[in-house]
Amino acid sequence: MEKQIKLKNSSEALMFLGPRDENIPILEKELEVTILLRSDTLKISGSKEKLKNALPAIERVLGAIRLGQAVTKQELQGVFSSGKVKAREKKEEKLDIGFSFKGKTIGPKTPVQNEYIQAIKQHDIVFGVGPAGTGKTYLAMAMAVEALRKGYFRRIILTRPAVEAGESLGYLPGTLYEKILPFLRPLYDALYDMMEGVQIEKYIEIGTIEVAPLAYMRGRTLNDAFIILDEAQNCTVEQLKMFLTRLGFDSKVVITGDITQTDLPGGKPVGLCLALDILKTIEGIGFVYFSGKDVVRHELVQKIVAAYEKLSALR
Repeated sequence: MEKQIKLKNSSEALMFLGPRDENIPILEKELEVTILLRSDTLKISGSKEKLKNALPAIERVLGAIRLGQAVTKQELQGVFSSGKVKAREKKEEKLDIGFSFKGKTIGPKTPVQNEYIQAIKQHDIVFGVGPAGTGKTYLAMAMAVEALRKGYFRRIILTRPAVEAGESLGYLPGTLYEKILPFLRPLYDALYDMMEGVQIEKYIEIGTIEVAPLAYMRGRTLNDAFIILDEAQNCTVEQLKMFLTRLGFDSKVVITGDITQTDLPGGKPVGLCLALDILKTIEGIGFVYFSGKDVVRHELVQKIVAAYEKLSALR
């Protein structure tokens, strides 16, 4: 059997193909149909049952494109790995966080990311725990920037522990700020994807955005702020307790980390592990756990994470 879908224009056709024409092979593999693009017409062929399942999925992909969303290979793989063939159903459109300064829609790509966004909206303290590439920091940053734009908070505070990963700070050249800058760089990278550089520099200058090592949080009370603690697996028990008790009025805290990648020296207890255990019964704190299925980076990253998860399960 064959079904034809007329596209609106050549631009829509190009977006459907994706970068390097990667999308159609993915769709064909997952939906078990044959898809041909001729000019501005999609021709989908396969058994009656396969077509019945494939057509709604393809329509949803087109719906996402018509909403201005770029449907990439990584997004399609994230959708299929979740076991749900969809590209943002209408009920999920409300969960899109906002737009980057380049106009890209920012929102969840997996059900767990969806849960994460909901948790941040509903709780004043949220723990996002899982492997690299699952969007823990990126989505929290996007929500912080959007909340600032809407006036929900007066400032954004971004922090992470300055823990060495096999290299000594003492051997790095430069001032103290230049020594700690590499630890904070991932936070800057995410921030610059959300806002223009000139605006970020202005906000940092006037204190609307603060990026600082965790040690600089001691003794402060953080009011009317959206606060993100990144790489919390590198916090000691004392550091994480100190940070959590900084929470002031009208503030929100998101704590992200991967307990399988701690760089704490000398076998020190991981503060994040203890916090997850002793705080789990406190009402008002959200906990979201990501897995390798939620990785939205290069497809090889997902496979690497899965391999390490399998190794951990065997030990």
